[in-house]
Amino acid sequence: MTNKFVRPEIAEMEPYVPIVPFEVLSARLGRAPEEIVKLDANENPYGPSPKALEALRNGRFFHIYPDPESNQLRDALSNYVQMPKARLLTGMGADELIDLVLRVVLSPGDVVIDCPPSFGMYPFSTAVNSGQYVPVWRNEDFSLDVDGIETAVAQHPTAKILFLCSPNNPDGSTIPDADLRRLLQLPVLVVLDEAYVDFDLNRKEREERKDKAEKNFALSASFAVQNSSRIHWTLEYDNLAVLRTFSKLAGLAGLRVGYGAFPEWLLPQLWKIKQPYNINVAASLAALASLEDQAWLQEKVQLLVAERERLFTELGTISYLNPFPSQSNFILCRVNGRDARQLKLDLEQAGILVRYFNKPGLDNCIRISAGRPEETDKLLMTLKEL
Repeated sequence: MTNKFVRPEIAEMEPYVPIVPFEVLSARLGRAPEEIVKLDANENPYGPSPKALEALRNGRFFHIYPDPESNQLRDALSNYVQMPKARLLTGMGADELIDLVLRVVLSPGDVVIDCPPSFGMYPFSTAVNSGQYVPVWRNEDFSLDVDGIETAVAQHPTAKILFLCSPNNPDGSTIPDADLRRLLQLPVLVVLDEAYVDFDLNRKEREERKDKAEKNFALSASFAVQNSSRIHWTLEYDNLAVLRTFSKLAGLAGLRVGYGAFPEWLLPQLWKIKQPYNINVAASLAALASLEDQAWLQEKVQLLVAERERLFTELGTISYLNPFPSQSNFILCRVNGRDARQLKLDLEQAGILVRYFNKPGLDNCIRISAGRPEETDKLLMTLKEL
């Protein structure tokens, strides 16, 4: 009876499958949380910065509604990424911003083009917003099929949005400048998700950053743009939006803080429909304090990039794993000669959590987040024993 009230596309869509909460897994495994090596959700294992934790302890106005325009945070972000404040909008993680863009741009049946395998929120949010999802599958090395994307746009007159993720989740590959500029010539809004861009550093930059840290040089806002971010491209292209997050870099995944740079024509419409108090007081305090602790952020990025590279090298020595190169804080591995799901379960029994995939483009795969050195040690030891 009640089905007549439910939109057909909602009734038919597949739900998004999130990671099981930490406390649930802890109870299931019969292990204390501190005994579990959690490498399944690309979280920052170092957590929030000391300044962020101090800001949360000293917060005074949790009983007052937050600033609906997040002015303090947007001022700080403007300085951090060297972008005009007026071009920035904050959200409850990048996920809310994905949904807001789709709600503004899509009419029912409009086409959204995605390049799977990629982040599962793109097809999920497309379905929620009555869009028509058109996948253009990546090549075997996870590079974009640029010709295929151009063909898909040409074949679908109602194509409105192209989602791109760089570094891509779940494999960590990046998009070359030339490919992105070519795709920006298409008559669609390109939404570039840079959730993991802080870990996309070339070797020379990493060495320079290490030297600075060792000499105790003070870091400036330029830290934010020493990676491969294209956030400034939004000033050049009026069909580009770039999304960023505090979840990975700043360890604030549990507080849900994201932001983006958007075209001028789009921003008034986003402001019009966003929830008025979307960034809560605690999240804003923690994000602001994180931006004031850039030396700490840089140190943790360096540690995670070093663990990622170590992990990639060591995983390559395990006979049943084929790791893919990554510029993010995780490594995707295809599992050879054994069942990846069973491998995930075996690791779980040892108190180690990894992500398992078995779907098109990701058949029999696991994804392992970069952790602390001691977590990498336990993971590698267990993998070799198995």
